[in-house]
Amino acid sequence: MSATAPLLAPSQLAMRFDRRELAGAVADLGVLVPIAAALIIKNGLTATAVLLPAGILYLIVAFAFRLPIPVQPLKAFGAIAIAKGLGADEIAAGALLMGVIFFTLGGAGLIDWAGRAFPKPLIRGVQLTVGLLFLKIAWGLVWTAPKSFSDATADPLILLALALVVLAAAMALRKHLIALVLVILGLAIALVRSGAEMKLGPSGLPLPDLSGAAFASALVVLVIPQLPLTFANSCLATADAAKVYFGPAAKRVKPGRLAMTLGAVNLLAGSIAGMPVCHGAGGLTAHREFGARTGGAPLMIGGALVFLAVVFGAGMAVLLSAFPLPILAGMLAAAGLLHIGLLRDLEGGWAWTLALLVGLIGFFFNLAIGLAIGLALWWVPIGVARLRARDS
Repeated sequence: MSATAPLLAPSQLAMRFDRRELAGAVADLGVLVPIAAALIIKNGLTATAVLLPAGILYLIVAFAFRLPIPVQPLKAFGAIAIAKGLGADEIAAGALLMGVIFFTLGGAGLIDWAGRAFPKPLIRGVQLTVGLLFLKIAWGLVWTAPKSFSDATADPLILLALALVVLAAAMALRKHLIALVLVILGLAIALVRSGAEMKLGPSGLPLPDLSGAAFASALVVLVIPQLPLTFANSCLATADAAKVYFGPAAKRVKPGRLAMTLGAVNLLAGSIAGMPVCHGAGGLTAHREFGARTGGAPLMIGGALVFLAVVFGAGMAVLLSAFPLPILAGMLAAAGLLHIGLLRDLEGGWAWTLALLVGLIGFFFNLAIGLAIGLALWWVPIGVARLRARDS
């Protein structure tokens, strides 16, 4: 059986709650933890407001799709907000805008309609961009460690060496609960580092102070750069990866439905000044490759995030910042490499050329530009050929 062969039939969608499902459930924390910690420590969001939307969206997808559909922070959105030090009000306004846009477009069927214009090579190009982005983030976590983490003062060479050990272990042992072992180890280290400072109870949920200026700033600075990535990766590429990995069992996972679920929860995130969230094809690869096969995985990780938000929210900033960066980086790099492996089902030189072109332009420059060039190269020759056939 190939690595991407469908594993489930529609009749096999009962949720599973075993060790492999749990290992897969925690496999995507390499994306969530760094962005969540930075938004809490640098941007002033409360830990409960950050974790709650992610946990709720995981619970929703567990029942809506009954597959390990991932939940991640909005990556471009979060990176810009962190880099510019934007406050909770601008982030909340951006989350509300993302919620309205994607819930409306998904509900109207426009996401599914637009998605039909994107052939497989372009989707694989998006997945290449995301895989490379995971590798870039992983490198940054250890080579230029975020100041919000306890490991920020460590020698980068030591962090890199440890991350490579974690990467090798994750790749070699991904069928043997390695993700679960690594996360338990990371949590134990984080608890030792921060135990005396942990506090019980939720952190506050302050209502955002929304204004026209906040919405205008969020639209230009946060939302517009995020739109192409969310459409292409969270909706189109995630639906495609689900089909590759799970075959007929993924019939519920349509781009429009993914848009509606992430849109609905971003309305919640914006209303409580929380972390904007999305889906992500790379996260689906992480969940699946490390053992998740059913909705049991998102149900477990979603329940855990909601529990942490409500019971330990007051102390989560300390715990997240104490999590070992080499473990996060190694797991994230493994997910990136495995996600790039989706390209291996491409056939023909032209398909590979388009996928590589879109992926590299998306990674080094801008995904919207890469997709526009890819669409033109795919559809213009087809349109010209049809016109010639009609006129002949």
